[in-house]
Amino acid sequence: FIQLNMNSAPTFINFPAKGKPKRGDTYELQVRGFSAEQIARWIADRTDVNIRVIRPPNYAGPLMLGLLLAVIGGLVYLRRSNMEFLFNKTGWAFAALCFVLAMTSGQMWNHIRGPPYAHKNPHTGHVNYIHGSSQAQFVAETHIVLLFSILFIILVLHY
Repeated sequence: FIQLNMNSAPTFINFPAKGKPKRGDTYELQVRGFSAEQIARWIADRTDVNIRVIRPPNYAGPLMLGLLLAVIGGLVYLRRSNMEFLFNKTGWAFAALCFVLAMTSGQMWNHIRGPPYAHKNPHTGHVNYIHGSSQAQFVAETHIVLLFSILFIILVLHY
């Protein structure tokens, strides 16, 4: 460790054809991370050898969709003698209302962007649930808007 000036293991070291390894020729996994793309980029920068990282396909989405369709199909099969629930206007209205509330509250923006739930100011310790900019939002802000929308609908339906 001392001779190679290493601080942690595992570490990749590039030994150039001419001269001694420089500071940038050491890649410490504990410091820089375990990302395959990042390691491949580091190797390409040091050796002119391009490594193509190929990720296996993610079958979780299609598998969950198939499972959902199987459950729905099973429920329809079990209730085949009584299909009146498909013509229930209240059920369809509730499903449409849930969809509209989820879309207008900002849940899709959160799903795409992946923002933090809230922000804690390291200096004051104060937690912000609403972002100070109009160009961003926290997940908590979306939940607040969703709750206000539900409260508004309940009040309108009640009166």
